[in-house]
Amino acid sequence: MSVLNAALRLAFDLLLAPFAGLPPIVSLVVVSLLVSVLMLVVFKRTSNQAALALVKRKIHAGLFEIRLFNDDLRAILRAQNEILRHNLTYLRLSLWPMVFLLPPLVLVIAQLQFHYGYEGLRPGQRALLEVDLAREAAGGARPRARLDVPAGLRAETGAVWIKAESQLVWRLVAERDGDYDLGLEIDGAPRLTKTVRVTPRTVRLSPERVDPSFLSQLLYPAEPPLPSGSPVRAVRLSYPEREVEVLGHGMHWMIPFFALSIVFAFALRGLFKVTI
Repeated sequence: MSVLNAALRLAFDLLLAPFAGLPPIVSLVVVSLLVSVLMLVVFKRTSNQAALALVKRKIHAGLFEIRLFNDDLRAILRAQNEILRHNLTYLRLSLWPMVFLLPPLVLVIAQLQFHYGYEGLRPGQRALLEVDLAREAAGGARPRARLDVPAGLRAETGAVWIKAESQLVWRLVAERDGDYDLGLEIDGAPRLTKTVRVTPRTVRLSPERVDPSFLSQLLYPAEPPLPSGSPVRAVRLSYPEREVEVLGHGMHWMIPFFALSIVFAFALRGLFKVTI
């Protein structure tokens, strides 16, 4: 999973780099267009297009029958029953393409979350660095910890040990724009790093570096996983959440993404000769 994530990180970084200095909605339009084209191509190749077209014609015929015999209750009930049956058939025919559409869509959404879901730090802004330790590694005792903070960032506090959570916490202050790597050593274990980005641009941000398990890497693919056997379970940085501006209104990026993808898919289905 980590190899796939590394390839996807590179691909999305290259794709979105030209738009990093623009409002996020600009690149979201481009991504939504590409995703809708991908969905149309996959849907066309994995669905029974002839059967879908036939069942849609039968649904339309049922609706026309209701309008034509609107004074015949038995005819209306029969037509409604047929429409329901054909709708169930339509759903059944649409399920198989979802098997091929959903996995890549999940991977795409996971990557996009870390481009659009968070904002980079700004000079003068504070953030918490939280280090979660495995309870068996901590053993309830305060671990020996060293945090190396590069120039451009500053540790405003020393490590605070939260015994009940087996967690170390530092408060950091961003001093100037840039990309940084924090260095972390816990009880003599191999040195770990955590990326920090201080920027107003729309770039990939990693709020959490996690273990190499499949689920963790699926949910947090923005940074390579922690080494296996590390006493650290997760390293977390409190980036602020982002709202994408659409016509003067802030909203979660998934709302315009899905809305635009659906609009593009329906607008382009004729061009790609896809029945949906």
